[in-house]
This record gives sequence, C-alpha cells and structure tokens, in this order.
Amino acid sequence: MSQPYYLKGSPLNVRFNNVVGWLARHGFSLAGTAELSVKGRKSGQMQRVPVNPHTHEGGQYLVSARGHSQWVRNMRAAGGGELRVGRKVREFTAVEVPDAEKPEVLRSYLKKWGWEVNQYFQGVTAKSSDEEIAAAAGDHPVFRITVRG
Repeated sequence: MSQPYYLKGSPLNVRFNNVVGWLARHGFSLAGTAELSVKGRKSGQMQRVPVNPHTHEGGQYLVSARGHSQWVRNMRAAGGGELRVGRKVREFTAVEVPDAEKPEVLRSYLKKWGWEVNQYFQGVTAKSSDEEIAAAAGDHPVFRITVRG
C-alpha cells in the first residue's frame, strides 16, 4: 500500500507560511488567506496553519494543496476548527468531500489560487481536462465547512 500524497514545504515555504499566518492572526489577509486552528489529534493542542478558504457555488471549502498534511489528519479527527483574520474568528464544522465531488471545486480553486498552489498539483491546472483533475482529486483533500452562528 502506497503512502498518501503529501508534499512537504521547503524551509522557504515554511518561513513564508509563518509570515502569512502571523499576518492573518494580526488582521492582514493576503488575497483572502486566513489562519486555520484545528485541535491536534495526538497533542490535543490547537495547531495553526495559513489556508486559502474557497467559496464555490455558495459553499465554503478548505482544500489541501499539499495533500494529506497534518492539518488534514487533525481535521478528520476534530471535525471542525476556527478560521481567524485578526479579531474575527469563525468557528466551523467540516465534512470531507468524496473524490467524485471534488473536480469542480478543485477547478474553481485552481482558477483563484493557482498562482500560489499550482506547484503542488503535479502539472494539473484550472485548464486541465476533467479527467486530469479527477485523477488528482484523491491527492488533495477537500472539506466543506459550515460556519457556526
């Protein structure tokens, strides 16, 4: 059995993510980024990472461009978390989207965020065929989120 797809960030990516997360935490969103906080499945401590919340056909989604990352594993266990930009904190519940339902969400995500995330999609872009996007769907977890309140 092969390992699930995950592309670890380079030291430069990690540093950049730390800056983007710090900015979101202090009220500065870059192109719509937010800081995700999700309870760690082993530590129980809140884990923080910057994300690109995405709206598609009226639904709100979180997409893991890098694959089956730690925040994805934590989200599966926790079933929700918080999105923060400055003092604005939105608590949400999350449901993982089945692979068959991902292609249209992934295509619209790549249209909006491709400039930042195309490198993690192994050649798949918003202009790729339906078949190519469907083939990549299993490598990129997607969660439909519902904000509480």
